[in-house]
Amino acid sequence: MNSDTKTPANAAFDTMIFEWTVSGMDCGSCATKVRGAVERLSGVSDIEVLPMRERMRLTLDPSRTSPEKVEATVRKLGYGVSTADDTHGTGASSGHGKGDHSEASEEDHGRIGHAHDDPADRGKSWYQTGKGRLVIVTGALLALAWCIELLTSQDIGLWAFILACLIGVAPVARRAFAALRAGLPFTIEMLMTIAAVGALFIGAAEEAALVVFLFAVGEVLEGVAADRARASIRALSDLVPKSALLVENGTTREVDAATLQIGQVILARPGARIAADGEVTEGTSGVDQSPVTGESVPITRKPGDPVFAGSINAEAALHIRVTKASENNTISRIVALVEEAESARAPTERFIDRFSRWYMPTIVGLSLLVVLVPPLFAGGDWGTWVYRGLALLLIGCPCALVISVPASIASGLSSGARRGLLMKGGAVIEATAKIANVAFDKTGTLTAGRPVVTNVVPLNGTTEADILAVASGVEAGSSHPLAEAITTYAQEAGIAPLASSGARAIVGKGVEATVGDALAWVASPGFASDAGVLDDAGTDVAARMEDEGKTVVVVYREGRALGLIAMRDEARADAVEALRQLKVLGVDGVMLTGDNTRTAAAIAGHLGIDFKADLMPEDKVAAIRSIAREGVMMIGDGINDAPALAQASVGVAMGSGTDVALETADAAILRNRVTDVAAMIRLARATMGNIRQNVTIALGLKAVFLVTTVFGITGLWIAILADTGATVLVTLNALRLLRFNPEREG
Repeated sequence: MNSDTKTPANAAFDTMIFEWTVSGMDCGSCATKVRGAVERLSGVSDIEVLPMRERMRLTLDPSRTSPEKVEATVRKLGYGVSTADDTHGTGASSGHGKGDHSEASEEDHGRIGHAHDDPADRGKSWYQTGKGRLVIVTGALLALAWCIELLTSQDIGLWAFILACLIGVAPVARRAFAALRAGLPFTIEMLMTIAAVGALFIGAAEEAALVVFLFAVGEVLEGVAADRARASIRALSDLVPKSALLVENGTTREVDAATLQIGQVILARPGARIAADGEVTEGTSGVDQSPVTGESVPITRKPGDPVFAGSINAEAALHIRVTKASENNTISRIVALVEEAESARAPTERFIDRFSRWYMPTIVGLSLLVVLVPPLFAGGDWGTWVYRGLALLLIGCPCALVISVPASIASGLSSGARRGLLMKGGAVIEATAKIANVAFDKTGTLTAGRPVVTNVVPLNGTTEADILAVASGVEAGSSHPLAEAITTYAQEAGIAPLASSGARAIVGKGVEATVGDALAWVASPGFASDAGVLDDAGTDVAARMEDEGKTVVVVYREGRALGLIAMRDEARADAVEALRQLKVLGVDGVMLTGDNTRTAAAIAGHLGIDFKADLMPEDKVAAIRSIAREGVMMIGDGINDAPALAQASVGVAMGSGTDVALETADAAILRNRVTDVAAMIRLARATMGNIRQNVTIALGLKAVFLVTTVFGITGLWIAILADTGATVLVTLNALRLLRFNPEREG
């Protein structure tokens, strides 16, 4: 349970945010049941129940309802509940921490007797779990009853089936009445209990016992299917090794990877997984990043290059300086994004949730009409129509319908995460599937983002060395690609930067700093012209280089231009192929850039894409708005892209981008491959197609068996098979997305 956040609810009360692990939630109906019971408690608000994460988070006023009461409410429904720090190690400032449950609560927990409630079941074979034991017990009772009937008489066999049914339905009935006391009358457990007991009263004891057994089997299958979906997310966390080799004073020792601190140096041996995000300080080796980004080809990493936690060092030993704490490394961020994405529900999912709320009461009402109308108004047989009404009740559970969307979303998110495609929830997936236009930033997105200096043109009697000394002084410490190109070129030429201070970015135009004892600028030709320091001759030279697709900056001091520096950033190798794939998908592309029109035209002409140039950050936002009516995705990687990323229908940050861009964006591409844009759209469309299939399966089976039940073609045991079978089918269908390869066309 995490209660680190504390905010005042009003003048009278303080509220805190609590978080629990709730085990045994296998579908959306489980989450709805937990949410419905807990939100009725006084002082509870902002409740969020995530079945795929097995998490419940809420805001609670402890003075009105204690955390212990929340836990007791969940346990009474038949689910296991433990504080979130049991698995994540977060503290509980409320004083109600790990292992703080009362003895009475534990006894009550055990009395429920429901298979959901044992977190220790994880990782066990199905027959070792509580659900599995319930299947074995009910199956054995059913088989025993059949043997008794076969060896004795039908009358004695009847009592054996009654006993088998009552023993098997008892834990289900306990959960049903716990939910009823919590204000939730329409649960599958209540419908199951009514159907089983009702069948006993009309003499269908054998079928009632069979239905109880099939219900238990269905729960096992649901649990197995749901756990397979969760396993793909848990597998991401397991990529990071639990220990690391810390290098200190020339010696190494093994430490817990979670304790690594920024600045420490670790050793990654050949064939070992890298334990932290960091920067190589010593050694050169091929690093297999496929576990993190899905990139299949090992990438050579040398001193100064970044590496990801969970990557595999393939060739030689590397010394790596830790740059991110364990909770902030790339894998942790991926897991957090995938898990938190579950709360960003798709519009389709919200509609299905609203639909299911009146679907079950409607079925219950219809069942009552089936029981009453034919006998009262058409002389029908009471036993026949009560039986059909009970069978119809079992079709009333919306489990398959409710889980149809989140199961597909969870599988789609996990499939994407394994391939370096991160989407922050179902709403993003649904919006991505509808994308008709993609807007690309140029630098670092369509281009490699690593421009190199091609020309240094002195002006007004200066030398190349003078220009580079001033320019590298202005740009010292900047991580902007153009700044790095200038400083690298100066360093390779053996020119030391002049001492500088007070560097300040002029957004979209350049940088100024005090170099030596006077101000100096590195800025765009337009800005320099406006400042009156670039004459017509200098402007013409800059224009000619820009016509060649180069980015030109002017280095100048107050009233005097020192020279021009031209740089070129080549298009990414896969950019042309990416745009072709988008065309095949029916998606148009446009390039948005702050570069001048000539440079933009040279790159756009090579790529065959429309463009808009000379854009300030606010101009990019306006450009996005102008095409947003058709659904637009924005791809960017810089701080100046953040407003446009937020404005777009879907904002996507390239993996090498800034933290600001990654946090602002709705999705991220970790492999820095432009073709992954098309892959992300294909994955989103496949996920939405899977959702449509699931909804069709869920509603189709319900409709078929509703009709066959009313006409007496199918009975109780077929009805329960239809319910649990549909849930298992939609879950297994959703799991197919885990094998979907979005990089494959067609």
